[in-house]
Amino acid sequence: MNSRVVKKRVAFQGIHGAYSEDAVHKFFGEGMKTYPCNEFDEVFAAVDKGEASHAVVPVENSLEGTVAKVNDLLLENDLTVVGEVIILVRHCLIGHPDAEIGDIKRVYSHPQALGQCRSFLSRYPQWEKVPTYDTAGSVELIRQRGLKEEGAIASERAAREYGMKVLKEGIQNSHMNFTRFFVIEKTAALSPHGDKTSLVFATKNVAGALHDCLGAFAEHGVNMSKLESRPRRDRAWEYVFYVDIDGHFDEPEVKAALTELMRRAAFVKVLGSYRRAEIPPE
Repeated sequence: MNSRVVKKRVAFQGIHGAYSEDAVHKFFGEGMKTYPCNEFDEVFAAVDKGEASHAVVPVENSLEGTVAKVNDLLLENDLTVVGEVIILVRHCLIGHPDAEIGDIKRVYSHPQALGQCRSFLSRYPQWEKVPTYDTAGSVELIRQRGLKEEGAIASERAAREYGMKVLKEGIQNSHMNFTRFFVIEKTAALSPHGDKTSLVFATKNVAGALHDCLGAFAEHGVNMSKLESRPRRDRAWEYVFYVDIDGHFDEPEVKAALTELMRRAAFVKVLGSYRRAEIPPE
């Protein structure tokens, strides 16, 4: 661990009450000290500079897909994935302590949260829907504004954090709404324990290059649970591939597959090996 870290605390993007903070407490326990950051770049910088010992960042949502910014930062920074956590996203309509649903005229939340609650919101076409930068931040916003007619969509934790009231729980379109998070740390060594490995690679610019690279896993009996392409931010029309595979880096078949991949690919970066997270019950 980085020797500059004075005490253990975990960085996350957002403010207190965010879903990312829920993920921190699920992985580390409720007593863990958290370090909120405005942007994902600041989260990664906090770990790199030793201002936080770890960070918890969302990498994909079961409904909305990949968090592109985080995946780009995983490639660009020398931080290691040491854990995985999955949380069930349960959106709540939140209002002032003396408010009822009938008082609401305006609702604030992150655009994704508004979209994930479209069916519920369609019952109230008279409500104004206002996009904001953050779910928990929306709760803080309506608390500061002090208008009984304003509500927010966020987590139950956010309502507790800011002394607000849950007017309606579980308003998301689907009850199969999960977000997957990575736990990252500044360390030169991969975790010695785990049953899953994440990596990024780029292919050579020749015919059949991707097929050739993926063949390295098939030839050694290593299962891929995820394959996704992303454009490289610093090179127009070039792409990298994010892959999750079963097994730890040090397992013989995984090590053999990755060795062969390194021979066939333009570059390979192993993000980390870690224990697979359990999907929480609905």
